[in-house]
Amino acid sequence: MNALAATSRNFKQAAKLLALDSKLEKSLLIPFREIKVECTIPKDDGTLASYVGFRVQHDNARGPMKGGIRYHHEVDPDEVNALAQLMTWKTAVANIPYGGAKGGIGCSPGELSISELERLTRVFTQKIHDLIGIHTDVPAPDMGTNSQTMAWILDEYSKFHGYSPAVVTGKPVDLGGSLGRDAATGRGVLFATEALLAEHGKGIAGQRFVIQGFGNVGSWAAQLITEAGGKVIAISDVTGAVKNLNGLDIAQLVKHSAQNRGIKGFNGGDAIDPNSLLTEECDVLIPAALGGVINKDNANDIKAKYIIEAANHPTDPEADEASHTLTVSNRLTRNLPLPVIFSDFFLCSIPQILSKKGVLILPDILANSGGVTVSYFEWVQNIQGFMWDEEKVNAELRTYMTRAFGDVKQMCRSHNCDLRMGAFTLGVNRVARATVLRGWEA
Repeated sequence: MNALAATSRNFKQAAKLLALDSKLEKSLLIPFREIKVECTIPKDDGTLASYVGFRVQHDNARGPMKGGIRYHHEVDPDEVNALAQLMTWKTAVANIPYGGAKGGIGCSPGELSISELERLTRVFTQKIHDLIGIHTDVPAPDMGTNSQTMAWILDEYSKFHGYSPAVVTGKPVDLGGSLGRDAATGRGVLFATEALLAEHGKGIAGQRFVIQGFGNVGSWAAQLITEAGGKVIAISDVTGAVKNLNGLDIAQLVKHSAQNRGIKGFNGGDAIDPNSLLTEECDVLIPAALGGVINKDNANDIKAKYIIEAANHPTDPEADEASHTLTVSNRLTRNLPLPVIFSDFFLCSIPQILSKKGVLILPDILANSGGVTVSYFEWVQNIQGFMWDEEKVNAELRTYMTRAFGDVKQMCRSHNCDLRMGAFTLGVNRVARATVLRGWEA
């Protein structure tokens, strides 16, 4: 199931639980604006090359739209649309005043020089500068982009609108970026995991972790989990996988990966088949790489007790769909004039895989929301012109992640559903309430 189908499916299930009016449901699903632009640049050899850029602005009911820009050869409108929608629910779950957006350029960044990437970024910014803005749409880095990309966007945007550091987040610290932003998503994964384990009387210390992916999120999560007393016993990336039942030396693995462009060849553990990583015996599995990696083909073999979704939609809906009897509750919306009809209904049981095994899944829209949360902190600091120290950033992040988990659990109790549906109903409900309060009419 592709990203758009998976995200839409989760949204529609949440809408059923909330018993949203069908017209409101349709309105929430349709993007506010979809942008497609041609970006033609001169290559270093003098030839011209054209690339297609996208920006999908999904919803702005709760504030300016927010989302990353990715450079990847497989960027397409469906993927961007799905991720923009996911950002709408993610920012609502985190309870930060944003809507959702996403962008991308269909290119292979590894095949472009630094000067070509800069020209491409500047042309893309020129094409969309009047459609983004501090209080309109605030981009951030994503796959294939980084703080330097954001610096180019900031500079190009400022040529049209004056110096505007808050127009992008994930910037270099020297240009108004926030301390703690680089580690934010991985640190958010740590805080979310702590909250989930605490519900079951456990802590990070003593738990065995397996992490798929050793990029920014996976590497920071591994470092922080180790510092908190957890034991990371297996890790994989695109070059290979390594396992050590006594716990990997993450500091040495980070150095090895930086020097060798991957973890392959690390002598601090045994090399294993990357395809077997997800089914390794462990307490907590953290997929922090690609989408759709946990599916009906391998779900039966997963031995982890908890799955923390650090990547976007790593679990196919068919693998974790929960079966339960649901009673609709309108306690969170009864005081608002929502044009909805509430009724009790039953959701038929569907054959399970992970839920039958008792595996608890912390969904991506909560687990990996640390990045956008600290992006929000960066935006606030830029608007105020007052920067925070890293200790304050991390403390605020812990507060937001812990509170979001508690809010999700409350929705789980209200609607007798699993964590994924708890998160989606929380996010969708908040966006629906804001939409109606602003004056939406069927």
